[in-house]
Amino acid sequence: GTIFLSPSLKQAGGFGCSTPAVEGKLVAVNAESGIQRWEASLGGAAPSGGFGCSGGATPVAVYGSPALFEDLVYVAGYNGKVYALNAESGALRWVYPREGNMQPIVSGVVVALDKLYFGCSDGKLYALDAATGDMLWEFTTEGKIWSTPAYDGGMLYLSSFDKKLYALNAADGTLKWEFEAEGAIIATPLVYDGTIYIGTLDRHFYAIGAANGIMKWQFQAEKWFWTRAVAFEDTVYVGCFDNKVYALNALSGEKITDFDLGGPVRSWPVLDEDRVLFATEEGKIYAIDTANNQLGLFADLAETIYAPLSLSEGVLYVYTQSQNLHAFNATSGVKLWVQPIN
Repeated sequence: GTIFLSPSLKQAGGFGCSTPAVEGKLVAVNAESGIQRWEASLGGAAPSGGFGCSGGATPVAVYGSPALFEDLVYVAGYNGKVYALNAESGALRWVYPREGNMQPIVSGVVVALDKLYFGCSDGKLYALDAATGDMLWEFTTEGKIWSTPAYDGGMLYLSSFDKKLYALNAADGTLKWEFEAEGAIIATPLVYDGTIYIGTLDRHFYAIGAANGIMKWQFQAEKWFWTRAVAFEDTVYVGCFDNKVYALNALSGEKITDFDLGGPVRSWPVLDEDRVLFATEEGKIYAIDTANNQLGLFADLAETIYAPLSLSEGVLYVYTQSQNLHAFNATSGVKLWVQPIN
């Protein structure tokens, strides 16, 4: 197998300004050994705006995860361009827009129905033809979009800085419903058993009916929610910037318990059979046993983690801001290999 990743950015604190860790590129590595197969440079200057950084041309940065569909891998850059590359060779197939740049893209990309979807800092969701890169339709919100849209059953669920969650027909972008929270939303929605679960910058975590957009319940934490949640049976787990992971009853929103991880949780978690794995910014990875909600330390990398955790065929992959890719046996916690990505 192959892992596709794009070295991300170091944070200069809070939302603030971000400085590139390495020159923007997409890297393909062998999943079994970590040996690099190819890399493709994503050249160009970043447009102004987005995170509010200033100062000239910068190396291209990538905040969202790449997506693989058939023989192409897709990635969106902070320079306001989307790239489609051959998954075997890294050769560029197409770029959107072909000329010029959009506003910065923080969102990851999602592929469904032969279409590529992504949000942009200009407040729009775009749908492109996945094969050609031609623009099919767009949907306009009233705020920046940093989150990755979620696809489920022919629908797209999209959050925005305008405090709203939108449900769109994925085929043509028709609005089905919208839900307004009390604060901006930068988290990616979780769609689970007919319900949308999402946290916001108003410190609330919401459960919303996927069919009608009606709120089922809300839970308030001490700080904002950045990351996507995960669910197992009747429990939803979500990390928060108050250093905690909350285990909530999926039906009622009642707090079952919480876990203090000692640092903000920004990285997306993963579900490994009967365990949920979370990472803190400080580089500690924790495992929560879903059977008894017991917390255990999985690994301490002592390296900053912003990128989403990734799980495939029993192997946990962790990319750090030290530009190292770590691979662990997800069951035993044994480190299989570590490779520098530079």
